[in-house]
Amino acid sequence: MKNYAQAPERQDARMIEAWGLTQAALQMKTAVEGGEFDAVVASLRLNWRLWTIFQAELLAPDCPLPADLRNNVLSLAAFVDKRTMDILANPDLAAIQVLININRELAMGLYESVDNLPQRPEEAVPAPEGGTLGISI
Repeated sequence: MKNYAQAPERQDARMIEAWGLTQAALQMKTAVEGGEFDAVVASLRLNWRLWTIFQAELLAPDCPLPADLRNNVLSLAAFVDKRTMDILANPDLAAIQVLININRELAMGLYESVDNLPQRPEEAVPAPEGGTLGISI
């Protein structure tokens, strides 16, 4: 069982991304359950910043992801942008669930990919150089 409350000690980009997505989802969920508008806005903005970082990394000329995967995640990021702006303009707590689900599903896929990484050093895949998170989605 993973401890999602603590930042990952392992400096694997996938683990860091998964943790960030999980934390943003938890903050949105907690804010919605609390029903306090300021907390909801803060959690949406945190999630939006995370997705903006992903977008910046995906648009970098040296992004190591295949073009089709990069384009798919950029499309998802555009959806997150639009949904966030819509919710901020017309608050609808139920609409936030879609953002929570996106983060959770993507995080689970990233956690699973970390679990399937080779364990022996000679089989390890080096983390991408540079960038804020090294985007490995």
